[in-house]
Amino acid sequence: MSEVLSRVRRTIADHNLAHGDTRLVAAVSGGSDSMALVHILYELHRRGCLQLVGIVHFNHQLRAASAADERFVRDAAAALNLPIFVESDDVAARAARERRSLEEAARTVRYQSFDRARAHFTADAIALGHTRDDQAETFLLRLVRGAGPRGLAAMYARNGHIVRPLLDCRRADLRAWLGERGVAFVDDETNADVQIPRNRVRAELIPLLASRFNPSIVDVLASEADLARDAWQAIEGAANEVEGSIVKRTRNGCVIDMTGLIAIPPALRRAVVWRAMSRTSGGRQVGAEHVAAAMRMFDPDGPSSLDAPGQRLERIGASVVLTGRPPGARGRAHRADPTSPAAESDSLAGEANLFWYPLSIPGRVQLTEAGCVVSAEPDARPDRLADAGVRTGRGDVAIVRGDMCRGSLAVRNRRPGDRFHPPGLAGRKKLQDFFVDRKVRRDMRDRVPLVVDAADRIIWVAGYGIDEAFQVTDRRQAVLTLEVSQVGRGADGV
Repeated sequence: MSEVLSRVRRTIADHNLAHGDTRLVAAVSGGSDSMALVHILYELHRRGCLQLVGIVHFNHQLRAASAADERFVRDAAAALNLPIFVESDDVAARAARERRSLEEAARTVRYQSFDRARAHFTADAIALGHTRDDQAETFLLRLVRGAGPRGLAAMYARNGHIVRPLLDCRRADLRAWLGERGVAFVDDETNADVQIPRNRVRAELIPLLASRFNPSIVDVLASEADLARDAWQAIEGAANEVEGSIVKRTRNGCVIDMTGLIAIPPALRRAVVWRAMSRTSGGRQVGAEHVAAAMRMFDPDGPSSLDAPGQRLERIGASVVLTGRPPGARGRAHRADPTSPAAESDSLAGEANLFWYPLSIPGRVQLTEAGCVVSAEPDARPDRLADAGVRTGRGDVAIVRGDMCRGSLAVRNRRPGDRFHPPGLAGRKKLQDFFVDRKVRRDMRDRVPLVVDAADRIIWVAGYGIDEAFQVTDRRQAVLTLEVSQVGRGADGV
């Protein structure tokens, strides 16, 4: 038996993923990892270690080659004499319709398809082809985005009905194994697009760490994920014991008792809040930055309301109430009195479409509501620092002090009471008054993106100006480059 097969058998045994009578379905995209998965499971099936009962393929319709990939996987299934379950969906259209990121929408519909395939084959689990390299990439990607133990735990060998038998195998070893057996696979050209954060980590960051710091960085990072997983499981176990007395479920959300939450250790607080938000989000991803924003609501002088993925949080008395929203639902601002002077000037008159999206560094977010893309990159080109418009943020690009930003960034539109300090003014100014001074049309004010930090401080009113606290005053300061581009005009053609 080859070293690869032996390693997979050890992973299956160590994590109790399958036995001789376990019915597995292999998820196959056509790439090298998934093709290695199905052929390895087929070999183990022939040896009586498990039962490989079929293949599932989901066509996201995101690439010109999607149809060809589907035909390739169908041919691979036929060559192994395995039944295949295929579904497809226009994921881009669904993401726009449900106001989700493309990645989140793709993952949701893909896993829903896996559930249907499992039922179709009456299988025990769906096997995915994630490798040790994927584990290291996931850990590092979440680390740079700012994750806690849950996020850094990365991928589990078993997660419900999902199993990952290749999680201890390196990608290069799997490709060599396929090459020895003459097994073909397809290459996804989007894997070379370093505008996608995971691809940038894979193509740039990990090779840099391996060449400059530690040649075994992939194994080190994957092992760190194992340690974080152990820590998270301990935290989650403790959260199970206290959650019932703190969180009460409602018909469309839940209620968190502030007094009870504050009485438990901080690590448990975050776990309890994350679990409550995840249950209310309707399947949308709740990250560390969302939890951090929610935690501020429990401070005496914290915000009284918050929009988060799939839900709204409001502080009412001694409780924080989480109310879920269906996919595609929009947040609503309070309706202003049309007879009041404030309504005549602005004051978010009517029902505004609220939006709030996390912004990674590096990263970008497409704002469907505003028809634009906002991106963030560490550092800046030296020539840009000489541009006064860039330093003040009066244009499509702003360079700001990265060391002044607290925690993760986000992009949202305005809220009642927003203020910031434009450079050169004596003090803070109401955002509403700033828009009036800049002659921003009323119907456009709710569409202007605001880049904020984890403390919800306005860093940049995109296209109009930065807050003076974030203005670069010394070329030696750590900086961020923020950029806004209209959909269709960006360099990546979004």
